[in-house]
Amino acid sequence: MKVQIRYFASLRETLGMPGETLETSSEDVAALRAELMAKGGAYAQALSSGRAVRVAVNQVMAAGDTRLSDHCEVGFFPPVTGG
Repeated sequence: MKVQIRYFASLRETLGMPGETLETSSEDVAALRAELMAKGGAYAQALSSGRAVRVAVNQVMAAGDTRLSDHCEVGFFPPVTGG
């Protein structure tokens, strides 16, 4: 399936791009994140399991077990803090 991936804030800066379209066999958010981390380099750094990263699927907050569908949009972003 094809998914549209968008990166926000520091993730966008680390990866050097706002997003990409990816052909994937990952069925859920956790598997997609693992697939991206396996690319190594900046992906492994930005999306490492020890790093707090939020995910939205089709602009709705998602958990690791959220299922993906063909042509969905997946957004990765750091937690937002304010003060």
